[in-house]
Amino acid sequence: MIRYPLGIQTFEEIRTERYLYVDKTACVYELVNRSKYAFFTRPRRFGKSLLVSTLDAYFSGKKQLFEGLAIARAERQWEAYPVLRFSLASVIRGTVADLNAQLGRQLGEAERHLGLPDGSQNGIALRLQNLVTEAREKTGKQAVILIDEYDTPLLSSANNQQKSAALRAQLRSFYSSIKGLDAYLRFVFITGITKVLPDIFGKLDNLEMLSLDPEYAALCGFTQSELEKNFSEGIEDLGRRNGLDRSQVLRQLKDRYYGYHFSKNGKGVYNPFSVLAAMKSGEISNYWFATGTPTLLVNQVRRLHADLTALEKCKAAESEFDAPAESALSVLPLFCQSGYMTIKDYDPAFSMYTLGIPNEEVRIGLSQAFIPFFVTEDIHAAGSACAEICKGFLDDDPDAALSAARSFFSSIPYQEGTLKDAPSTEGHFTAMLYVMFSFLNRYMRSQVRTSKGRLDILAQTGKTVYVMELKMKGSPDDALRQIDEKGYAIPWEADKRRIVKIGIVFAPKERTITSWKTA
Repeated sequence: MIRYPLGIQTFEEIRTERYLYVDKTACVYELVNRSKYAFFTRPRRFGKSLLVSTLDAYFSGKKQLFEGLAIARAERQWEAYPVLRFSLASVIRGTVADLNAQLGRQLGEAERHLGLPDGSQNGIALRLQNLVTEAREKTGKQAVILIDEYDTPLLSSANNQQKSAALRAQLRSFYSSIKGLDAYLRFVFITGITKVLPDIFGKLDNLEMLSLDPEYAALCGFTQSELEKNFSEGIEDLGRRNGLDRSQVLRQLKDRYYGYHFSKNGKGVYNPFSVLAAMKSGEISNYWFATGTPTLLVNQVRRLHADLTALEKCKAAESEFDAPAESALSVLPLFCQSGYMTIKDYDPAFSMYTLGIPNEEVRIGLSQAFIPFFVTEDIHAAGSACAEICKGFLDDDPDAALSAARSFFSSIPYQEGTLKDAPSTEGHFTAMLYVMFSFLNRYMRSQVRTSKGRLDILAQTGKTVYVMELKMKGSPDDALRQIDEKGYAIPWEADKRRIVKIGIVFAPKERTITSWKTA
């Protein structure tokens, strides 16, 4: 029976307990021999901590753990270095006292492991410096510093400027102390979710930013070939349990978990946590979003009054989405760095990226997160309404679907959602429909995109393609006319399914759909 390492972040445990391991060590070998000071970000649950643990095992000279892996064929000398490993994942209260306590505990563990004297009488910066220099004197080897989840304290204090400023000052002192230790260091690796303002690293200005480097695009996450090679038995098991053939399982896995691109021309990857969860449970469901609510994301959308409908296939320069998230004037950096948006395409002629939501799991999760904000605080009512709307479309009865939508929107109290903070606006109602139709992806294929300021809604069933246009003013005939004039249905004319065009009028005063017409 295959053992899937769901939630296991220790490389040594995975190897000694014979869990399945997708071999990333060829890329690890490239990393440790190319860079000395490296900075690397990936979304949560993407295997960053396992990567840090793998680096720890490699630099600790644990050759036996790498037998049969790519790095064993490349490495000729296995040297053991003193490894100083830190994780800030538990600094969730966002205070300097919490930060100092966690770093102090980890510095103490490193001192005891290396048989060095206790340095707790010193501050964390001086204590780190002493530890590195003393490790060199005792072992004759340069030290390795690995820092995981470096940005957790900053994310935890994002809504408190006073806490954030104090933490930044303390972290700056800690990271700056590394810069003067170059002769004593073999390798420094820092990882987390987001990119922060450069001042956090103080004098440590020689970090090589690898997050968008195509060489490391697949360092975390599973490529298509890795999925099919390593999970062949799991794919067969999913098929047996769900009455699907291999090609259907692969299609569903791809629609649900694939789509992450971390460079303009690097390989695409699957969400590793979701793939492992699906293989272990035998069910293709939504796992990644269930492990954490993107509260920071929702707060950022509210603070910046972001247009959710603009997330579909938006264009941006690299500087717009790879900027420090905390100082950004748009939600793009936080959305992209956190894994809720990704690179979809790149135009080298204009150095412009196309960004979008990576897959169905993220789209459904985002809609669940934003329903309380844009639609209603009653998530169960929204789910029931979505089921009714979807049933109408699946039954080829768009009148029933839109009647259910009208009833649902009419039932929402005026004080709920964004309406607590803003008057009835076209942007708000556009976002309401965007979120609701995105939520339909849990039942059928649904897509929402913008075009010249209006919202186009595309809903697909096994028999029918529904092309819908929303109007805040005018009539359903005006909406149908725009569908024809703009050619919204043309991409599906070669499709064997029936095409149904629907013009919809949504009245801000009544706060619901008032009329529609099909053609």
